[in-house]
Amino acid sequence: MKKNRALDLSCGTPFQQRVWRVIMRIPKGETRSYAWVAKMAGRPRAVRAAANACGANPYAPVIPCHRVIRSDGTIGGFSGSLKLKRKLLASEGIKF
Repeated sequence: MKKNRALDLSCGTPFQQRVWRVIMRIPKGETRSYAWVAKMAGRPRAVRAAANACGANPYAPVIPCHRVIRSDGTIGGFSGSLKLKRKLLASEGIKF
């Protein structure tokens, strides 16, 4: 049996790595805003940088950046496609 290995996040900046770790803690079936992610990553005013870190996610959907949406409740962006983001969210019971 293979042992679980930690994801190698070294390809990202320290801030991106913090963002990716925050996103991994978002429970399945729930969403959080880019602003929430930025705050939890220690830089509450870096909302755009948090969104960019989502776009640079090297392990989607293992790091579930599809669970991150805009503060106004709209879907936001996704590095794959919005169609794929909707599909991933729908598979967790979240409709947009």
